[in-house]
Amino acid sequence: MSVYSYTALNSRGERASGDIVAQSRAAALDQVAIKGLTPVSVAERSAAEKPHAAAAVNVGRVSQASVEAFTRELGNLLAAGVSLSRALHILSREAAQAGARRQWTVIHDDVVGGRSLAEAMGKWSRSFSAVHVAMIRAGETGGFLDAVLAQIADFRARERDLKSKIKTALVYPAVIAVLASGVLIFLLTFFIPRFSGIFAEFGAALPALTRIVIGASRAVTRYGAAILLAVALAVLLARRALNSEAGRRGWERALLRLPVFGKVVVQFALVRFCRMLGTLLGAGVPLVTALRVAKEAIGNQTLADTVGASIEDVQRGASLARSLGANARLFPASATEMIAVAEESGRLDQELVRLAGAYEADLDRRLRMLVALAEPALLFVMAGIVGTIVIGMLLPVFTLQDVIR
Repeated sequence: MSVYSYTALNSRGERASGDIVAQSRAAALDQVAIKGLTPVSVAERSAAEKPHAAAAVNVGRVSQASVEAFTRELGNLLAAGVSLSRALHILSREAAQAGARRQWTVIHDDVVGGRSLAEAMGKWSRSFSAVHVAMIRAGETGGFLDAVLAQIADFRARERDLKSKIKTALVYPAVIAVLASGVLIFLLTFFIPRFSGIFAEFGAALPALTRIVIGASRAVTRYGAAILLAVALAVLLARRALNSEAGRRGWERALLRLPVFGKVVVQFALVRFCRMLGTLLGAGVPLVTALRVAKEAIGNQTLADTVGASIEDVQRGASLARSLGANARLFPASATEMIAVAEESGRLDQELVRLAGAYEADLDRRLRMLVALAEPALLFVMAGIVGTIVIGMLLPVFTLQDVIR
């Protein structure tokens, strides 16, 4: 809720003023009219004037499914000839989630107040990414906002499906890793201490592997809390470093250097770039503008920087295929050849979308192969760790008869 100050005239023409708590400016106008007053001005009070300003901004979390539905339905309403303000009013009124309803209402009020749709959406970075805001701004400038909104909805749906495939592929390896960690902690904190007590009673020299295993067990048992604290601190520092520009770029470069996973990152970026560029060109966005927006969709700043050089080449008059071909790390030769043919035939937007689908299918196969390889590899590592611990604890048993004699 927000606090609105109003100035109005009553039936006798006398001026009246006051404050109203409402979800939006439109709702505040309705409340003034219900009082039997004719509003002259209704304005939201500034954050310094109202104590609950933070509550007006915090509208709650809006799901990505709601954002996608909002984008698609807004495009459909605009394509049907409904005005932007009325379409936003309809969507805010029909929203099922309370958080979405409040957010759509604020966007509606901003648009009615004179802001562009891109500016109004740009205030909600968690719901609308910078890439999508840039697409909407291009659609507003070019007069094809309804087509851009439909393309954004389709793009978000495909992005969600692709990310869902990646997350699904990582579920089983993650479960195995968690189970392996649990088994290792159990052995180090419960199993090994009982054997080490038995060995201490005999007072004989233990094999080197056994001493290492017992030392690791004692370290985890005695300093477990300190180890957990150190891990938590390391995670916190890593997250803080990743929030910085230098830390994020360093992490992205490290990912690209990985033998197998680096290729997956590059292919994922290629799929996003081709689909975004094809989507924008299909909606009528100029090539240079579309390239700048698609560059932001790559998701890896190191790769995006190389595309920035290609954009400069296109601005100087070079062909798109020749400009992208200079970045062989992101664009394979086969892709640039097909882009060159599509440029000559005038089907660049369709070819880019087709390429995105083809590379996405290849990425899906690559992910399935990685998971198929990761499962036995993780099981082998888990078996190796457990086997090493078990062997280390059984070695003294083999010499136990000599100790007893």
